Amino acid sequence: MSSRNSDLAHIFEEIATIYEFLGVENRFRVMAYRKAAYVVEHLTKDVENYLPVKKMVKISGIGPSIAAKIQEYLETGSIKTYEKLRKKVPHDFIDLLKVKGLGPETLKTLHRELGIDTREEFVQALKDGRVESLKGFKSKKVQNIINGLRQKEALEQRILLWDAIKLSQRVISFFKKLPEVQKIAMGGSIRRREETIGDLDLLIQARDKDRPKILKHLQNWEQVKKVLVMGNKKASVMIRPMDRQLDLRLFKAKEWGAGLLYFTGNKEHNIHLRKVAIERGWKINEYGVFEVESGQRLAGRTEKEIYKILDMSWIPPEIRMDRGEIHLAEQGKLPELVKLEDIRGDMQMHSTWSDGRQSIDELAHYVKQHYNYNYIVLTDHSKSSRIARGLDEEQFRAQIKAISAVNEKLGEDFIKAGAEVDILADGSLDLKDDILEELDWVVAAIHSRFNQDNTQRLIKACEHAAVNVIAHPTGRILGQRPSYPVDMLKVIEAAAQTGTALEINAQPTRMDLNENWAFEAQKQGVKMVISSDSHAPDNFEFMELGVAVARRAWCERGHILNTASWQEIEEFKSLKRQQVPLKVAKDGEK
Repeated sequence: MSSRNSDLAHIFEEIATIYEFLGVENRFRVMAYRKAAYVVEHLTKDVENYLPVKKMVKISGIGPSIAAKIQEYLETGSIKTYEKLRKKVPHDFIDLLKVKGLGPETLKTLHRELGIDTREEFVQALKDGRVESLKGFKSKKVQNIINGLRQKEALEQRILLWDAIKLSQRVISFFKKLPEVQKIAMGGSIRRREETIGDLDLLIQARDKDRPKILKHLQNWEQVKKVLVMGNKKASVMIRPMDRQLDLRLFKAKEWGAGLLYFTGNKEHNIHLRKVAIERGWKINEYGVFEVESGQRLAGRTEKEIYKILDMSWIPPEIRMDRGEIHLAEQGKLPELVKLEDIRGDMQMHSTWSDGRQSIDELAHYVKQHYNYNYIVLTDHSKSSRIARGLDEEQFRAQIKAISAVNEKLGEDFIKAGAEVDILADGSLDLKDDILEELDWVVAAIHSRFNQDNTQRLIKACEHAAVNVIAHPTGRILGQRPSYPVDMLKVIEAAAQTGTALEINAQPTRMDLNENWAFEAQKQGVKMVISSDSHAPDNFEFMELGVAVARRAWCERGHILNTASWQEIEEFKSLKRQQVPLKVAKDGEK
């Protein structure tokens, strides 16, 4: 996604939020701009490629008025309507409307009754009890607002891994233009692929004489908002668009591996390595491995060179957390972690039949053009997911025929017919058993009642013979919603006993299962499925995030079901049927 697409999507989302604040009479404008924000953000090319306006209005979700505003932005760098609207709402309110539990009417009341205009005033009114003293603001409601604010503040201090990866790619592309840059890499929590990221660590290998030019190149970058430090070997700046601190460090060729090692492992991993070195009379720092007495350099050019001199095999960045990886590296028994290229199919995605942006035919051709997959599974929503335009039994039957027709045109059985079936409040499924029997793959998921304990609800779904995998099992949305109450140990145990897989949902705000529960699942022999949960073409890229979670959970290829052939997946399904026989419901029964 280009930076202009991202900037325009942000503007349209803010326009929608302002109209939402201004009143219910603007609801259609809210819907239009929110849809436009989604469409622009998920365009596969820079928005300029879709001009002129006549061509742009052919894109679903972009009308003539919004298309004209896109052209205005591309020509002038701003949108007059947006600038006028911003003056009608206290600026902080636009951001506060993103806090769970805070709606337009609530903020209007606080503005009218307490004269609140800023975020600081709002936080103070929460602390001193003025908010709770207002009519209609019971303690539970106020506590929900406080919890929502805390979640948002926590995410503001760190950004999602996917956003950090995209931002780091911009940084790397900017520096790669310089021939003086010999090597370049991101370190820190990005290289370890943690789910949220604080500051960005950038490492560059260059000759001493080229350092001033590289540092000057950074200083002159239009994305630099503020220079914090500018030294000889390092620099720190704040960069747009996410106001992130970027720390640049320069290394010579003989120091490169040491620098990369030092700025990748977490604190505990690095301390453990230093202890191993000290026992041998050596020291490790960001410039190399040295003999303490003589000061002689022993290693530092590559990471493998350093691990080798310490009698260890090279340790993948994702598991450099001092959780036993050093001991296994000394024994040469590290797991062979699953890789992105091991994935043979994507097993959750959505089409225009429910809430996706591509038709079945478009999905098939896009995936075949961009990915080396042997199969994909279409899993549109079931009927209870009304907001996602879920399908009923007859619509799924029609979709199965449509999938068959596309496969016939492709000349292969590439698309598998599946469904993302809602798990209802009592643990039953949203579709009848006879239609579930016709599907190739059944994904069961919770999309409602996030405040209740959902342990038994998930266990009951695992016990259903037709359920192949539980999607996004904890239900969390990073920065927006914590996991619903659930005893995941019991759910993992039920998955193991029933032969049900658990999903690692790779959506940037989900990454659910997280690494800790994925680690527990693989220990108990539960198979996992990594899915992009794609709703738009660029969502398929998210598979990278799911693989990162699996690698941090020490998963090997055999732990991940969609590294297997479809025949092996059919065998997995058969094993469950042997454990949990299906009793197909009669007509009129659940």
